[in-house]
Amino acid sequence: MTVTGIFVNLPVTDLERAKAFYTAIGFTINPLFTDHNAACVVIEDGHSYMMIETREFFQSMTELPIGDPAVNPTSGTAIFLDSREEVDIAVIAGIAAGGSALGEPQDFGFMYQRGLADPDGNVVDFGWMDPAAATQGPEAFMAQSTQQG
Repeated sequence: MTVTGIFVNLPVTDLERAKAFYTAIGFTINPLFTDHNAACVVIEDGHSYMMIETREFFQSMTELPIGDPAVNPTSGTAIFLDSREEVDIAVIAGIAAGGSALGEPQDFGFMYQRGLADPDGNVVDFGWMDPAAATQGPEAFMAQSTQQG
């Protein structure tokens, strides 16, 4: 199997507010896949996207009831960036654009994460992982770091 891209679909109550939030944290909107019902948020061109959809449009794709993510989150999207600083910048921009911080930053040495919710309560966390830990796994990375220190 070859994965050519990933789309995460999120229901939102105010499409324009959601578009403003996601562009404020550094993403772009693909106008070719955007209308009054939904907007395509480009996370990584050619690979990773979010479709932010009005609740009514999202509901048209399922017979199951849609919950309120601010009260009962059912998923979380974690987006990893190139540095801890980029993580902080994205979360600070998200808070300024109407989002909210979720908990305190978590620093595991090899990995740094911060929780963020968009204005509708959808969880969009940001993180950074040391490239060596990403290839070796966290236990091997920590063991190697302990031996060198």
